[in-house]
Amino acid sequence: MTETIEGHGGALALAALRAAGVRELFTLSGGHIFPLYDAAHEAGFPLYDVRHEQSAVFAAEAVAKLTRRPGVAALTAGPGVTNGVSGLTSAFFNAAPVLVLGGRAPAFRWGSGSLQEIDHVPLVAPVTKVAKTVTDVAAIPAEVRDALAQSLTAHRGPSFLDLPLEVVFSTGEAAVSEPDVPVLEPDPDDVAKAAALLAGAHRPVIIAGSDVYAGDAVEALRAAAEALGVPVFTNGMGRGALPPEHPLSFAKARRQALSGADVVAVIGTPLDFRLSFGDFGSAQVVHVVDAPSQRAQHVSTAVSPAGDLRLILTAFADHQGVRVERADWIAKLREAEDAAAAKHAAEMTAESELIKPARVYGELRKVLDRDAITIGDGGDFVSYAGRYLEPAQPGTWLDPGPYGCLGTGMGYAMGARVTHPDRQICVLMGDGAAGFSLMDVESLARQKLPVVIVVGNNGIWGLEKHPMRMMYGYDVAADLQPGLRYDAVVSALGGAGETVEKAADLGPALQRAFDSGVPYLVNVLTDPEDAYPRSANLA
Repeated sequence: MTETIEGHGGALALAALRAAGVRELFTLSGGHIFPLYDAAHEAGFPLYDVRHEQSAVFAAEAVAKLTRRPGVAALTAGPGVTNGVSGLTSAFFNAAPVLVLGGRAPAFRWGSGSLQEIDHVPLVAPVTKVAKTVTDVAAIPAEVRDALAQSLTAHRGPSFLDLPLEVVFSTGEAAVSEPDVPVLEPDPDDVAKAAALLAGAHRPVIIAGSDVYAGDAVEALRAAAEALGVPVFTNGMGRGALPPEHPLSFAKARRQALSGADVVAVIGTPLDFRLSFGDFGSAQVVHVVDAPSQRAQHVSTAVSPAGDLRLILTAFADHQGVRVERADWIAKLREAEDAAAAKHAAEMTAESELIKPARVYGELRKVLDRDAITIGDGGDFVSYAGRYLEPAQPGTWLDPGPYGCLGTGMGYAMGARVTHPDRQICVLMGDGAAGFSLMDVESLARQKLPVVIVVGNNGIWGLEKHPMRMMYGYDVAADLQPGLRYDAVVSALGGAGETVEKAADLGPALQRAFDSGVPYLVNVLTDPEDAYPRSANLA
């Protein structure tokens, strides 16, 4: 539907956002973008403000990742935009349909030294699908629509529009319509070949990633796995696509699976350091992606279907070719999975003088609802979360993804809370990561957005300290102050919290946190000598 809108640039932009299904706007106050605030105020449109622009973009990214609709942040000129670049880059790596609207010094003063005068477009172009300056107020709705269409089109990603001062403050009239998002049809021959390889394999494995959730292909994945009888491992927002109790759902036997597989189908996630760069020994590799641009260039694949993942996975489920019986393969993986699960269960209940991260997650599992949204922001502490927590539903796990950007926690929490007001929101944060965004607890408290924050406080940069010791016999720049009271910081900012030093106190503290109705930080003093055993390659 198309309608004509008259008003200033902020009103035109907001009308275009609403036509695209945008339901909230994140920002940090800045004069260059006052018309956007005026439009939101007049329309009663939800506007959430933060204490650092990165949190505004991370909040928009969380909205985009969780809901599959656009997340939008408005940032003022100059440092407002540059402070948001890490958020844009995170959205780029995570294929999140985010739009950042940036303020910009006026064109008629350009080159004269206006306040915060800088050309943002060249800075953000490498990490956006669209990056441009809007030069006419009447063009704003069309530019917003087209930028959002690009962001929502696979392979998804962020876009950026600069709104110069004289453009956004001007008035005009323009037509407003919703974005047109095309569906990419896969090559049927590629799909048929991939399905035949999986159906005919004796020891196949599927690894499903974030794009399966982003492409709304979770049900199609389940149908394909069940029809073909293939065990499924997941990463990123693919976690929970098959619930832990599903007979084809695996998490802890990945090493055995990948070392023994004859066909590995990686669906909706890149063949990067998290997956040994696609080196699966003698196995044939099938890389299923949502756009041709995502095909791995560094791996020799047997076939790489590209297109809408629902269409591809539905075709897998409907495949009529010969299927190989592989009960022994699945039983072997289940045996390895059960053995690892028993080991992890013992670790999560083990007693020790100093609290281990495993015990934290053992207690957390007892109080998390099945649909709780869990957010990771940290290094070793969050890696342990990936080991011990098992998302039961899709769209309930948010971590920084392959870009590995710390500081996402409070922004992700804000985005999760405003889109899911009735769910538990739990942020898992290392004490190092707490230094990046904890001030935005004030934003959560002020706007009555309760979340639970669990800090694994070992007083070090664990992800750096332990490897550096192993490599050099010493470490530098890897220590923090031990025992810092991050809970006191949160209390001072309008929330609440407590410090936990004994494992027996963990359960009651976590329950108080979820019952509190405010931003609540459980500051857990953990063993600094406990190091996460890493196997992923950085290079």
